Amino acid sequence: MKVLKFGGTSVGSAQRMKEVAKLITGGEKKIVVLSAMSGTTNTLVEISDYLYKKNPDGANEIINKLEAKYKRHVDELYATIEYKQKGLEIVKSHFDYIRTFTKDLFTLFEEKVVLAQGELISTAMVNYYLQECGVGSVLLPALEFMRTDKNAEPDPIYIKDKIQVQLELSPDAEIYITQGFICRNAYGEIDNLQRGGSDYTASLIGTAVNASEIQIWTDIDGMHNNDPRIVDKTVPVRQLHFEEAAELAYFGAKILHPTCVQPAKYANIPVRLLNTMAPTAPGTMISNDTEKDKIKAVAAKDNITAIKIKSSRMLLAHGFLRKVFEIFESYQTSIDMICTSEVGVSVSIDNTRHLNEILDDLKKYGTVTIDSNMCIVCVVGDLEWENVGFEAKVIQAMKDIPIRMISYGGSNYNISFLIRECDKKAALQSLSDILFN
Repeated sequence: MKVLKFGGTSVGSAQRMKEVAKLITGGEKKIVVLSAMSGTTNTLVEISDYLYKKNPDGANEIINKLEAKYKRHVDELYATIEYKQKGLEIVKSHFDYIRTFTKDLFTLFEEKVVLAQGELISTAMVNYYLQECGVGSVLLPALEFMRTDKNAEPDPIYIKDKIQVQLELSPDAEIYITQGFICRNAYGEIDNLQRGGSDYTASLIGTAVNASEIQIWTDIDGMHNNDPRIVDKTVPVRQLHFEEAAELAYFGAKILHPTCVQPAKYANIPVRLLNTMAPTAPGTMISNDTEKDKIKAVAAKDNITAIKIKSSRMLLAHGFLRKVFEIFESYQTSIDMICTSEVGVSVSIDNTRHLNEILDDLKKYGTVTIDSNMCIVCVVGDLEWENVGFEAKVIQAMKDIPIRMISYGGSNYNISFLIRECDKKAALQSLSDILFN
């Protein structure tokens, strides 16, 4: 069994839904994970915002517009009166339900229920379309098996047990359609998976059913060896190790959330990134296999702030780093890069919400300086320290770029450079020319 995930743009119109249907029919059994139609979740957030502000009239106006849009999609999607009627009924039932929230107190709990409606509607519409086409399709309700624990982390044992129960209810189905992103929390309330969204759902389901492959379908042609918006002559990367994919995702490759493939990695299930706009393209295969002696790709992450703490009185003092890290932890601010010396430490962060408080606390331990408008450039590949020459090649590419920090050795798969944002384009082009062209 394979697990296929399609994002919001892939099901963003009636025509797109029909194209997805062509991609998923035929072959072995599949579980298909769908997002809400593109734009829906943002509109539901806007509706929730009106309800938080106790403006039911404003909310109802947006609800009516969105419902009218869905009715047009229904009319375009189905060919028969029977299924047009079914589609209209499902749309009406969900929007009538959303309207019930305009009458009562609105909290975060109600907002999560409202946000879940997008996935529930899109999956119902596609399921009906497949049935109209004569395909043996059934809904696999995510709220019956996808659950998080008290730490808001997925509960894999519960998911595995409950999804088996749901699958056994329709053993002869060809295709199971389910919702991405949404789940229930440990208290049975409707919630969502937050990080990674629908990709995370696909990875968790693939692990639970021991899928032969997990496919993530988007409107982007896999991961590229550099940013095609900035650099000339980029090409898709056809094979990546899970660690390489995670590094690229964290440092700017928007196609995949870094945490979403972790379940697949541990279960040793390959993940393939495919393009709905070019369905015959091979895409990018992510697995636990490493292509030896090869640099794969470059990614960049903007809006980085570098902080340097220098303290001669902390020379060789144990506990200095612990005190520094505890400050960042107390403000729930993650560190991207770190470099140390005998008298100081430099770190980079991408979240500056508590920057002033962090700087005030750090000044208790030394002299603090900051550099804003920085960028991390990350080179990913087989960078084991025994591979002589790769580091020199990367450094050679960066010879004309002022470098604030270098991070190497924390991972076998990346070298990272902290540079000014204004130097990013030149750095990426130089790395591309020397490493790939």
